[in-house]
Amino acid sequence: MGEKDRRGTEALIDETDGGTVATRLKDPVSQLRPLREHDLLQVSRIEREAYSDPWPLDSFRDCLEFGHSCWVLAGQGVVQAYGIMSIELDSAHVLNLCVSSRFRRQGMGRSMLNHLVQAARTRDVESIFLEVRASNLAAIHLYRSAGFVEIGVRKGYYPSRNGREDALIFVLRDWRISKWRTLEGTKRS
Repeated sequence: MGEKDRRGTEALIDETDGGTVATRLKDPVSQLRPLREHDLLQVSRIEREAYSDPWPLDSFRDCLEFGHSCWVLAGQGVVQAYGIMSIELDSAHVLNLCVSSRFRRQGMGRSMLNHLVQAARTRDVESIFLEVRASNLAAIHLYRSAGFVEIGVRKGYYPSRNGREDALIFVLRDWRISKWRTLEGTKRS
């Protein structure tokens, strides 16, 4: 799943196109690991700093209790980013992905997203859905560059300082399913 570069930092590899998907982390001591109960206060603090309408602490606790795929990137005891995804049957939903403002633009969001995608693929998920604020251009760029495509809009989905804000709905279809359909179509011709 990963290769070490000259500095010993792990890069996540997408074997579908032979290239590196995740930007190598500039902080080689960062570790991707499951979210734990003792991380919740740090995660909640990052959430409150990032969003005008943050999830309450109990929502994160519920995600752990429900068995969602919950992950953090942490280094030296400091949570730098987190990602939470629900998986049901053949689809997944990225519920929350956030990088602390102190650690942005270092590839952590991309690494977390790549890990969530890989976790979904190991569970034979065919589609991964997510919503993103229409004003969150950095996240929209990240999702598009990872292969997600916009499929719709949820009007007034997010609370905002000026009332409500639309959410863009994105989906990533599993490459194995797409490849299989293409091969099946070729056989029938």
